[in-house]
Amino acid sequence: MAEKKNVYGVVLAGGVGARMGNVEKPKQFMEVGGKPVLILVLEKFAVHPGFDQVLVLSPKQWIRYTQDLIRKYIPQPERIAVLEGGDTRNETIMNSIRYLEKENLLDEDTVIVTHDSVRPFVTHRILEENIQAAKEFGACDTVIPATDTIVQSNSHKIISDIPDRSVMYQGQTPQSFKAKKLKRVYESLTEQEKEILTDACKIFVIKGEEVRLVQGEVYNIKITYPYDLKVAESLIADRT
Repeated sequence: MAEKKNVYGVVLAGGVGARMGNVEKPKQFMEVGGKPVLILVLEKFAVHPGFDQVLVLSPKQWIRYTQDLIRKYIPQPERIAVLEGGDTRNETIMNSIRYLEKENLLDEDTVIVTHDSVRPFVTHRILEENIQAAKEFGACDTVIPATDTIVQSNSHKIISDIPDRSVMYQGQTPQSFKAKKLKRVYESLTEQEKEILTDACKIFVIKGEEVRLVQGEVYNIKITYPYDLKVAESLIADRT
């Protein structure tokens, strides 16, 4: 019997891809390099030896479709569970934690590595460093240094501030956490605090908890717009 690692991959496939334009299916199911983007992500998670199980959080109406794709493309589909996502990104993550709790898999050392279903170029190194940082520090975020000057505008018309670029980073995923701590901190937020959340790391930041940085990669792109599909196709072509 394989040794239990207490580490779970959590692939967030709950979005419907409104920014991709008028498409028939969510962007995680669109094909790049001949495969659905979600499958490219799951292939990276499925071969990483650090995970006990991989959880995919899907819109309810796409659960069966997701399961069919996994059976078609992934050699050991039993290592992957498909769950229903929530109304928001963070509620989707909480659904994964509730599943672990229901299955008696949740304790103080349980780590979840949460990742966008439309970032297919995550690497073994990034996953490994996320696992280790979450185990050691309780929370981490994958980032790259900002290359463009960041301009802040509170009015969306006039510049309010231009922060020092040398201390600015662009957030990617994975974002990884000790799951039980994340649940406690999230449940301690007020409804007003929950409304301003943009990602799970902000849950920790709002409460003054430290979040460790993990170095990402420039090519660890998120496929959001039609242009990104062309970039992704080029990246895959360069590697074949």
